[in-house]
Amino acid sequence: MSVAILEAEWDRLELLCRCLRERRQGTVVPGDATHLLRQHQQDVLELRGQPPWRPLVAAHGLDPVDLDVLACAVAPDAAPRLGWLYQELQPGITSPYPTPALMQELSFTTPLTLSEISARLAPSAPLMRARLLHPVNGSYEPMRATPQALIRLLGSSVNPVDIPGAHIAIAEATWEDLIVPAWCRRAIEEFTWWILHRSVVTEDWGIPIRGGATALFHGPSGTGKTLAAEVVANALQRPLYRVNLGNLVSKYIGETEKNFNALFEATNAIRCVLLFDEAETVFGKRGEVRDARDRYANMEVSHLLSCIERQQNLCCVLTSNLPSHLDDAFARRFQAVIEFPLPDATDRAKLWEQHLPKAEHIAPEIRIDELADAIDLTGGQIHNAARHAAFLAVGERNGSQITLRHVASAIWTELGKEARERTAASLGSLAEHFSQEIT
Repeated sequence: MSVAILEAEWDRLELLCRCLRERRQGTVVPGDATHLLRQHQQDVLELRGQPPWRPLVAAHGLDPVDLDVLACAVAPDAAPRLGWLYQELQPGITSPYPTPALMQELSFTTPLTLSEISARLAPSAPLMRARLLHPVNGSYEPMRATPQALIRLLGSSVNPVDIPGAHIAIAEATWEDLIVPAWCRRAIEEFTWWILHRSVVTEDWGIPIRGGATALFHGPSGTGKTLAAEVVANALQRPLYRVNLGNLVSKYIGETEKNFNALFEATNAIRCVLLFDEAETVFGKRGEVRDARDRYANMEVSHLLSCIERQQNLCCVLTSNLPSHLDDAFARRFQAVIEFPLPDATDRAKLWEQHLPKAEHIAPEIRIDELADAIDLTGGQIHNAARHAAFLAVGERNGSQITLRHVASAIWTELGKEARERTAASLGSLAEHFSQEIT
């Protein structure tokens, strides 16, 4: 993401603020400032045809006024100097975020009415449907961007909601990045419908639904479970929070419940996606009660189940390599239980193609279909091997392309991460390109 693209927005807004201050004092804006404003405006219009603006426009049908409103609201998080200017121009309002009334004054170069700005803040307007702005009630209530908007525009949530035991993650993966069987992709899409169409089912159709949407993604390591959670968050336009279970689970009786209470109470403030990796470590099966500790362990699992059920707007994604270790009581609470299988040869070919660099950096001897057939690897292993091979090629003094020798060596290194013996046969048909190095 180019910093210059957004810096043009902040420079334009800063000049507008300074010119508005002069106008309020009865001073005529000098000609050179007017000329500079026109130049800034032209720069902004040209740069809005590029990321990060272009994907937002394409996904949500935003028009130039929508982008003006969004830029105005995001500015204090990206450029604090604008927050101070907003406060100076809004006496009596302590927030560093702009009100619709202030934005109407700032639009003197291309005049907007308050009704035109308010129309962009209506619940049915594109900005609000996409959850890029928090709801605004009245002309003097500050406009604030949501964490998801900050992620999409700035690359991170500058002021994310603090969720105890979790940290915000960048969810940039899209459906195109997710290489899984068609039935698996369809199941993930259907899970997103539980969130996207909840209001239609509950309000228009009158079907009551308790709790938020919860899914279990299970399968071997490296098959795309965590990546799929990013895709879900991105598709829903919600911030993704990864739960650090180590910070929540306590050996002291009652502390785990207290920590999870704090976690779920914080999620009431925002619509987000909570990701629980290796969920079986906490949401494990309840066992036979032999002592007090067993009884409290079972109570912890029951408490977590009830916490999830109470959340109306929350989306939870649990991932596990060992789904059989999860408590059976979870089954009826999941809206989706989706298996992520090992990729077949067709998907392995897509993964190699996705992760290897451009064609000019790959030797002609490399054929993607042959790589896919040579050895069964997960998507995570292919991702790592492709990058390792690139570093091997670049690191050699006279190397300019990735060869089969580099790929074989990279795969050998990747296989070494597993707790099993490696042999030449482990590389399949690639063994001949690595035989001298492994004998």
